[in-house]
Amino acid sequence: MGVPEGITPQMSEEPVASDADLVRSVLDGEAGAFTLLVDRHAAACLRFAARMLGTREDAEDATQEALMRAYRALPTFDPRTSFRTWLFSILVNRCRTSLLRTSRRERRIRLESDAVERAYVESQANALELQVEISRALMTLPSELKEAFLLKHLEQLEYEQMAEVTGLGVSALKMRVRRACARLRRELEELHHAR
Repeated sequence: MGVPEGITPQMSEEPVASDADLVRSVLDGEAGAFTLLVDRHAAACLRFAARMLGTREDAEDATQEALMRAYRALPTFDPRTSFRTWLFSILVNRCRTSLLRTSRRERRIRLESDAVERAYVESQANALELQVEISRALMTLPSELKEAFLLKHLEQLEYEQMAEVTGLGVSALKMRVRRACARLRRELEELHHAR
């Protein structure tokens, strides 16, 4: 059955609520609005944490903890700022805490087991091989360089946003990103020369 002639069907497209609107809704008692915020940002948080921490399990723990802390701290959120940036500042702190708790020895053991689990990837196309090499090279970076590199190149934050997230100055972050890139380049060159 079609629409009668002369009648235009109304499309009921509800406008997408902004993050700030969703925060206001949560603060007004609509807990379901926080689920929408989680749906919007959890994947990016998990991706960043996985690269920072090296394992999916640790990344899931850090992401869940960051989201819980964000929920509890919502009354302190300033709606004039970016919710994503605010959330990432909480996540970065959770990742830093996790890295402090994890000894270098434990990370090395995890890296070796991760390498075994991902061994099949190395037989895939060159793009996948390069991705594995980059992941391995990333794990050799000091956490402060890895953090800056991932915020800039994986999460594609502007330096000003990165400064909000980390509490560091823009020039210090630019230096860390440059150093991270240079170290990654060296690590990748060494991997290729070792073959």
